[in-house]
Amino acid sequence: MSRIGKKPVALPDGVTAKVEGGQLTVKGKKGELSMGTSDLIDYKVEDGQVAVTPANKTKQARQFWGMQRTLVQNLVDGVTEGFSKVLEINGVGYRAQAQGKKLKLQLGFSHDIDIDVPEGIDVKTPDQTTVEISGNDKQKVGQFAAEVREWRKPEPYKGKGVKYRGEYIFRKEGKKK
Repeated sequence: MSRIGKKPVALPDGVTAKVEGGQLTVKGKKGELSMGTSDLIDYKVEDGQVAVTPANKTKQARQFWGMQRTLVQNLVDGVTEGFSKVLEINGVGYRAQAQGKKLKLQLGFSHDIDIDVPEGIDVKTPDQTTVEISGNDKQKVGQFAAEVREWRKPEPYKGKGVKYRGEYIFRKEGKKK
């Protein structure tokens, strides 16, 4: 039995949910999100909450149960508060600048890196070494943050590169004479 799946997802004030045609749609003050529903899971919207239960007793239905409940919770959180990731850039001459729907990075390459910001994602650079990525879709925010970090991952000797705020970089000792 899934401990996570048993608990229904509460819908705060101003948030509505409906299940139609294989889609679960959640509307709130920050927009509208939807996801495809699984045939192995039953979704019921009643009394200001969304209940997720397995449709049958198969192993696969029980495996999907907790994950689907978490995906529904992410939709509700996204339309109420939204999600954000903060990246920090360390290194001499490394910097970032948000320019409309583009993010310009200087990460020690011979050229600047211009990354197109996907639809539904907001990027801010409060200073040259901080990038704030926010949006209402948790998967898109995390994916875009990972793509930015991929350009120059932090290295273990000096810690230069792009890292998440709060991420611990295991440091190594350099060569000894």
